[in-house]
Amino acid sequence: MERRLLADTRPLANPHFRRLWRANIITVIGAQLTVVAVPAQIYAMTGSSAYVGLTGVFGLVPLVVFGLWGGALADVFDRRTLLVITTVGLILTSLGFWMQAAAGTEDVWLLLSLFAVQQAFFAVNQPTRSALLPRLLDQELLPAANSLNMTVMQAGGIAGPLVGGALIPLVGFSWLYLIDTIALLATLGAVVRLPPLPVTGVTKTPGIRAVVDGFRYLRTQPVLMMSFVVDIIAMVFGMPRALFPEMADVDFGGPSEGGLAFALLFAAIPAGAVVGGVLSGWVSRVERQGLAVIVAILVWGVAMIGFGVAAMLAPFAPALMLGVAVLMLAIGGAADMASAAFRTSMLQSAAADEVRGRLQGIFIVVVAGGPRVADVAHGATAAATGAAVAAAGGGVLVVVFTVLAAIAVPAFVRYRVTRVG
Repeated sequence: MERRLLADTRPLANPHFRRLWRANIITVIGAQLTVVAVPAQIYAMTGSSAYVGLTGVFGLVPLVVFGLWGGALADVFDRRTLLVITTVGLILTSLGFWMQAAAGTEDVWLLLSLFAVQQAFFAVNQPTRSALLPRLLDQELLPAANSLNMTVMQAGGIAGPLVGGALIPLVGFSWLYLIDTIALLATLGAVVRLPPLPVTGVTKTPGIRAVVDGFRYLRTQPVLMMSFVVDIIAMVFGMPRALFPEMADVDFGGPSEGGLAFALLFAAIPAGAVVGGVLSGWVSRVERQGLAVIVAILVWGVAMIGFGVAAMLAPFAPALMLGVAVLMLAIGGAADMASAAFRTSMLQSAAADEVRGRLQGIFIVVVAGGPRVADVAHGATAAATGAAVAAAGGGVLVVVFTVLAAIAVPAFVRYRVTRVG
């Protein structure tokens, strides 16, 4: 029973995957320090959630452009070479964050521009990394490998905010950026040790036509298209992370820079996802995958409603409501983990190697782009209604639109796979 419940670790027997996975344990923590530091530094400079929400604009544009183009690049060039180049780019960008913070720069537009460059490198790196995974592992191990990767990512999402929230008031932002720079060296070491990974099959020039061909292929996969749609609904309307600095300060009484409430809010969703990942053995036995995704996203939406309501009630019992808010975010994180495990494995196993990079590029645009749109939407809404109302209202919209989507495309709800054993 315990073995069927806990995560499957068989992919770690592959030395290349194991090195990448172990390096990510270090790198993800450093990356999450930057994820925490950027909005916190912007809020400290401006005192405005609207400015924090601009990270969505400055992150989304390069993510879309370079995510799609990066997927096309990953279908032409050696994927190991692309990973080396983009990892070095991420290191240099992180170094730029450190330099502006160490110099005491108060230019929010410089900070946002650095963030845009970082997201461009990230947008090429991530489709390439995902596209090479089926070359390292057997198809039957992909769900377990994705679960292991997401668990590490989310564990870093716990440690990063907790450490970052505690360190910002003590050492400032520059040290967080420097730690991220150093941590990225671990991933560079693992990437350099990968074997050459040229694309198999027929490849095309990585231009607009190749990107369009990727969309044409995706159009022939209605179930996969629907999985993107419901994820966009969940993230665009239901991800309230741009509101965390303001809510920690205004609703839960924390300091304007960092603090315990700030750290707990940022860590709660990843904490729930880690618990979901550790107990993910059941995922590989689910046959009604479409229905499972719908249920998981509905749970996410209800949890975000609970989070917003807890913030509204915080003036009456701040400590208790902070606990409720963190619990709601954690439940949402566990639900999102389950949804992501199904959607990622379906995509990786559906495509031939010569189109896998482009589909992963589209996937990263959807998965990472949705929260950035949410940053803009939540930041602007909070300026008009208050952060707590914006968070709860977003959860309501997630539930409504997910139900409508399920009714509109019943084939997705009925979608199932046959599991052997």
